[in-house]
Amino acid sequence: MKEFFLKNDADAPLSARLFPRRFEDFAGQRHLLSDGKMLRRVIEADKMSSAIFYGPPGCGKTALAKFLSLIHI
Repeated sequence: MKEFFLKNDADAPLSARLFPRRFEDFAGQRHLLSDGKMLRRVIEADKMSSAIFYGPPGCGKTALAKFLSLIHI
C-alpha cells in the first residue's frame, strides 16, 4: 500500500501524484504544520502516540494521517 501513495509516474492516479511527501506540500493547516507549530514539533520529536483528527470533509484529515503513517514506518 505504501508504494501506491508514493508513485510519481504519469500512469499513477492523480491523487497518488499529488499526495504530499513533505510538510510543505500540505495546502492549508499552516497553524498546525508550519515550522515551530505544535503538531509539527510533536511529530518531528517523535512524541506522537495517537491522534484524533476532525473537521469538515476535504480539510486533509485522511491525507495527514496517511502521510504520518508513511513517514513513521
